Amino acid sequence: MTSERRVIGRHAATVFVGQMAVMAFGVTDTIVAGRYAEGALAALSVGSAIFISVYVSLMGALQALLPVWAELHGAQRTSEVGRSVRQSLYVCGCAVAVGMAILLFPAPMLRWTDVPPSMRGDVEAYLGVLAFALAPALLFRLFSTLNQSLGKPQLVTWLQLASLGIKLPLSIWFAFGGAGLPAMGLVGCGWATLVVNYAMLGAAIWLLRSESSYREYRFWQRIEPPDWTQLRKFARLGIPAGLAVLVEVTSFTLMALFIARLGTAASAAHQIAANLTAVAYMVPLSLSIATSARVSFWLGAGDALLARKAGRKGFQLTVLFALLIASAMAMFRWQLAGIYSANPAVIALGATLLLATSFYHLADALQTLCVFVLRCYQVTVMPLVLYGTLLWGVGLGGSYLLAYRGIGPWTAMQSPLAFWLMSGVALFATAVLFLVLLGWTVRRRR
Repeated sequence: MTSERRVIGRHAATVFVGQMAVMAFGVTDTIVAGRYAEGALAALSVGSAIFISVYVSLMGALQALLPVWAELHGAQRTSEVGRSVRQSLYVCGCAVAVGMAILLFPAPMLRWTDVPPSMRGDVEAYLGVLAFALAPALLFRLFSTLNQSLGKPQLVTWLQLASLGIKLPLSIWFAFGGAGLPAMGLVGCGWATLVVNYAMLGAAIWLLRSESSYREYRFWQRIEPPDWTQLRKFARLGIPAGLAVLVEVTSFTLMALFIARLGTAASAAHQIAANLTAVAYMVPLSLSIATSARVSFWLGAGDALLARKAGRKGFQLTVLFALLIASAMAMFRWQLAGIYSANPAVIALGATLLLATSFYHLADALQTLCVFVLRCYQVTVMPLVLYGTLLWGVGLGGSYLLAYRGIGPWTAMQSPLAFWLMSGVALFATAVLFLVLLGWTVRRRR
């Protein structure tokens, strides 16, 4: 199985490079906003929390289609892949409509979470631009998921790397102005994202039409009417997966909205911790995508033993890299915080938060791999139940109490650290239960 580990590692490395290029979009915007104004960084913390909650939840529903296409690929049913992809466009269209409605009208959420009125104007303007960047982003994610399921993520990675070369100068130019363009601040970062997303989608469409390796799948036939049997299968996978991701992400990103009432320094420090945690998450995410593609491939090929072995190799790699990343995050916390801000108070608080996020990352890596492999075995409802109970109930609810009201002998901390501590505990419990569920599921399929 050394070769299986190599296949997973090579696939994960390719996905990781592309994901890091996309994550660099957020890092770029965080640094640009932080240098533009502390208030812009605080507004970005809130705006990105809402956008990420919407985008990643909808993306999770589309990403859940990976096992479907990987199984068809493993069974060598190439013509059915093309038809299945065309049917997925109906799902993507619904996702775009839902996402845009939320992003264009965020005011109720901002009021509910007590985001200061002084931030709301910048946040709403930023989300208004990103609403129109959502459609190309989700369509490109569909293209990315297709390539991952076929074990060919290289083209996606090259596009993502090329897009970073466009995003970086555009964010700086649009935010600070120049060459006749007025400074737009945070909204300028949103416009840069919109331009880049459409450029990536255009390149993906061109590749699908011109690249010879896609011809056997016959993607460019006339789209069929909705196949409700196929769409119900998508829904059984995608809806619970999307809702599970929604719970996971909102338990993470709603922290930013609740922390906003602690002031701009707390929001800025939290944004540093959140951004670095999101960057670190790309490693287990890439390994989980690669592992699930191999597990589904072998299941489609009818070899359950090789599917189990592929899952074990992915687990070993995930644990190894999670330990390395968590250790680095704790050891270099002061230097990492200093990259994002020149404010000593923000740096000090950010460095403290990074100690908690190192523990958070370990649990996050384990649960991510488990939930991706569970989808290969069509298990999606129980992870949703566990996410809702632990991440919303214990994590987010417990965080709010610890931060603002106190829990038992512990008085209210009035610090973003409370959110990271309680969320880390909840995520660790989630990872343990997912491991138990995955072990039971695999044994049952023998």
